[in-house]
Amino acid sequence: FEPIDPANVRLYVCGPTVYDFAHIGNARPVVVFDVLFRLLRRIYGGGHVTYARNITDVDDKIMDRARDSGRPIDAITAETTKAYHDDMEALNALRPTIEPRATQHIGQMIAMIERLVASGHAYAAEGHVLFSVQSKPDYGKLSGRSRDEQVAGARVEVAPFKRDPADFVLWKPSAADQPGWDSPWGRGRPGWHIECSAMSEAHLGLTFDIHGGGNDLVFPHHENEIAQSECAHGGVQFVRYWMHNGFLAVNGEKMSKSLGNFFTVRDLLQDWPGEAIRLLLLKTHYRAPLDFTKDGLREAKGNLDRWYRAIDAAEDSSSAGKIVAPPPGVVAALSDDLNTPGAVAELNQLTAALHDALRGGRTKDAHLAAAELRAAGALLGILQAAPSEWFKWRPPGAGQVDEAGIAAQVAALDEARARKDYATADAIRKQLVAASVSVSTPRQGPSTWTFVVKP
Repeated sequence: FEPIDPANVRLYVCGPTVYDFAHIGNARPVVVFDVLFRLLRRIYGGGHVTYARNITDVDDKIMDRARDSGRPIDAITAETTKAYHDDMEALNALRPTIEPRATQHIGQMIAMIERLVASGHAYAAEGHVLFSVQSKPDYGKLSGRSRDEQVAGARVEVAPFKRDPADFVLWKPSAADQPGWDSPWGRGRPGWHIECSAMSEAHLGLTFDIHGGGNDLVFPHHENEIAQSECAHGGVQFVRYWMHNGFLAVNGEKMSKSLGNFFTVRDLLQDWPGEAIRLLLLKTHYRAPLDFTKDGLREAKGNLDRWYRAIDAAEDSSSAGKIVAPPPGVVAALSDDLNTPGAVAELNQLTAALHDALRGGRTKDAHLAAAELRAAGALLGILQAAPSEWFKWRPPGAGQVDEAGIAAQVAALDEARARKDYATADAIRKQLVAASVSVSTPRQGPSTWTFVVKP
């Protein structure tokens, strides 16, 4: 990767259409490209990376939701946007540098469409404006789709006013009860594809470094973005590098409400820490398909428990908060096409080194290993909480907990073990398990406890 301008590395990722809660498939690109954002900031400097992720707040799905619910469109988009921000924050995703909204860029969209019409790449028909696919000989270069596949994969049904079945809508008329804006072609609203082209141009320029999104967007959305943007600017290259994350399945099947395996992020956060959800999304390489399972979540939670225990065992008042550079192995793994599984493996090696230092009485080495584990986690968006807070996590709405009482029971368990009264220790452990508390007893030092996530 070589940026156009190292002083301003520019990244655009397609964001949500705000009509409903984000599901776990929507969360995957957010987490993937959040790690990329963190890595680029590490390499080029925090002030030298511009990350734009849009909000689509005008769309037929939003209008359908407003019609079916009887609620105003602006109320739906405001509520859903806030929910999206809250849910992604719970996954430790940083806010993008810029979050443009489609409704705030209608003027830029109309101007781009006018340029396309003037240059012969678009035409008006019955209140619509359509892009002429035949006007761009290399249309299909991103997806590699044949002409027949382009027509079959077009999302809009073939209308009689289309010159070519593959032509796609840039502007469409709005009824009186639908959102609309005045334009040279009458009152209407933009097509989906033109929105991202106009917003990326407005904030990142004619050509920028990286465009990301899910595999499902390669065709037609990203293919059409290329066509619009390059034809509107005399053939100037639109994007230097494309990155697409793989599809997400749940328990080996396509996520579907009818199959009962459809999970919103909000639903999952009722039972699992956001950090565990995030780690599960990162344990598979971003380009590979990901099978999302509850067993995988339990394993990710266990990974985090182990790392936080290691940090808790090594940090003290003098070393907690120590800032060090991320270990070279972690940076190298992420620099190799965002190899997050390789970075996770590096975290396991750091943990092993930390425990080795503790067993050998090398306190300074253990402190350094804990700091490096924190620094490595920061690049992945994990391991930044205080261990005491991590281990006290409970599902929202679980009620008040007598943490002092639990701590006293754990201390009593350790005392029983110290005097080799294993019957009493086992009895206390069973009481804690019945209260959904898991106790980890290391070879050295006091036991730690955490709440058990329900299956």
